[in-house]
Amino acid sequence: MQMARSKYIITLIIGCLVCSCNQDDETVALDTSLAALVAANTIEIDNVIACASGSANDQNTIIAYVYPRPGTTDIRYYETSDSNADKNDYTEYQRIAIEPTDFFNGYLKKFNRTTTDEKWVIITFFEDGKLQLSNPIRLKHKSKPTEFTDAVTVTNSMTTMPFFMWENGIFTDNAIYFQIVSDASEELLSGTYTFEKEFQYYILDNVVLNITRETPPALDTNVPYNFTLMGVSEDNWVNLFIEKQFSLVP
Repeated sequence: MQMARSKYIITLIIGCLVCSCNQDDETVALDTSLAALVAANTIEIDNVIACASGSANDQNTIIAYVYPRPGTTDIRYYETSDSNADKNDYTEYQRIAIEPTDFFNGYLKKFNRTTTDEKWVIITFFEDGKLQLSNPIRLKHKSKPTEFTDAVTVTNSMTTMPFFMWENGIFTDNAIYFQIVSDASEELLSGTYTFEKEFQYYILDNVVLNITRETPPALDTNVPYNFTLMGVSEDNWVNLFIEKQFSLVP
């Protein structure tokens, strides 16, 4: 009788352990799809500035860039399994648990992701209690590798307001151009978008989107500055990436 009672207790313990393991498995198997996140939140689409480029050093690395407006939280990276997925179907996107790092000292953020396959990517963050989603970004690091160059003309048409001009590179399907002027410590001074292949610091006549938060300072002569440009296609892939150091000559 005592032995039967002991066997019953052991069976109970084993049963509890099995149930506990099953519960842990269910906890681990959380739904990491973008669809699950969207279903649980109020969303806004087309309200996140984001794009992606290849890497100058590794053909299997992509870099996704995002502008996190002040006050945004929980920036996430989602991708499809391949480029044949329906870019507008959120069930196709799964979260990749990589943390964003600073770009231009945190004014922008970036995700470095190693992948041999081209995919669709969506970047999300929370702002004012709403889930904000970027437009789908088409990775093209295999079919259209980003061209890295320093080919930009800098003209000091006015001493503290240089004029920048550039041309398309290998790929000509750029829909918009993102310009950043920064100082030697990589602090972003101005961030602007134009449809035209030219920009004058800090003249906004042809600027169609401006992420500069404060009026930038006048540039000093004989001081090094940096000009960075991204030529971006309609599906948010960076075809052209220009970086050039310059200084104003009195």
